[in-house]
Amino acid sequence: MARKGKTIDHDIQSRYLNEKITLRIYEPESFSELYKYHICIMQDGNDYFQLGRVATFSDRLHEKVEIENTVFVGIHYQNRQDRWNKYHPNGKQNEAYMKFLVQEVVPLLDTLLPSYHMGQSRALMGDSLAGTLALMTAIQYPHTFGKVIMQSPYVNETVLNAVKNATNLQSIDIYHTIGTAETAVKTLEEDQADFLTPNRKLQSLLAEKETTYTYKEFEDGLHTWKYWQNDMITALTTMFSN
Repeated sequence: MARKGKTIDHDIQSRYLNEKITLRIYEPESFSELYKYHICIMQDGNDYFQLGRVATFSDRLHEKVEIENTVFVGIHYQNRQDRWNKYHPNGKQNEAYMKFLVQEVVPLLDTLLPSYHMGQSRALMGDSLAGTLALMTAIQYPHTFGKVIMQSPYVNETVLNAVKNATNLQSIDIYHTIGTAETAVKTLEEDQADFLTPNRKLQSLLAEKETTYTYKEFEDGLHTWKYWQNDMITALTTMFSN
């Protein structure tokens, strides 16, 4: 099925990462410079477009006026090790990648798109480690990113401590999901990592904070795109509802 919106690629030569990175921008069919737009930035960008079907859902939700005007921006990784280095909270390029998002991606998008130029109009969305990155970046830069969608995020003590010590979560809207069968997830570090237990600890901490927070557990849900894709419409309408 043909897409109704428009896809545009823009390259950034990042001074923080010393590499060229492509932003894949998906504008809705009704896109116009006369309107203002929310911006949803997705790590694992190609996966969100191909496996998450974000463009298809954007077409559908905009046509039915179920979400406000939103542009979706995908940023992808080179390989699994590159993804780990950039997205993992203890990754060697994690801080540089956050600066890339804040200092290079956001200013470019603000010049390319008629956006609101406010944190509450910018969302970070990600699955697994990409979801972790979304939360950690918003905690560190709450005035830049005011919305977080994290699907089955990786959670370790670094993440839990960051949430415990956060004093600015009241300005961030958070959507958080996990599957009850995510107890043996393969990662670069482990063959059998339990995601469910630390996600429940994260839920307890976030529930105590003064933030707009939505948490869902999928019964027997696994760490796969089947569940993340099936939840996409709910996630998007929750965060960008019209």
